[in-house]
Amino acid sequence: MIVQHHDLVQSTNLVRSQNQWSALDWWPPIGWWPDPARDLLQPGSAAASATFVLLPRAESVHSARSFAAGTLTGWRMGELQDGMELIVSELATNALRHGLMLGATPSREVIRLSLIRRGALVTCAITDPGAKAPVLRDPSPFEPGGLGLHIVESLSVCWGWCPLAPRGKAVWAVLSA
Repeated sequence: MIVQHHDLVQSTNLVRSQNQWSALDWWPPIGWWPDPARDLLQPGSAAASATFVLLPRAESVHSARSFAAGTLTGWRMGELQDGMELIVSELATNALRHGLMLGATPSREVIRLSLIRRGALVTCAITDPGAKAPVLRDPSPFEPGGLGLHIVESLSVCWGWCPLAPRGKAVWAVLSA
């Protein structure tokens, strides 16, 4: 896997084997960052980003984890790999389960994983077309799931979500090296 390092001005689009995955250098505008995350922006610190498009299939979660691990290795931030793989797994699974709109055309069903590095901080942001807010809940002891956002919360410096225009949302979590 090729991991590109870019500053804020450069933009490179990598596409391999019929759009099965792509990495697009992307940096969200300052207004994208929800208020709780804006204090994490460190002016003048090294910045890089990488984006992965997830296909609407269960195996995309594994691909997203591999992409995150490869990106962190390329950024020489391997110490974040275990935590990031768990966060990516939980957020990607939630996006696939709850963020896709049933009955929409496949071309509109896009989930993106973006890893954004700023100094010692790495933000994992998953965007999906759904509008429903993620909910941190306490499942009953007999439920097979429902703890994903608790895992995200326990591993990250902070996490949250924000709506995207014209539709959709971004759910994000920040790890610190």
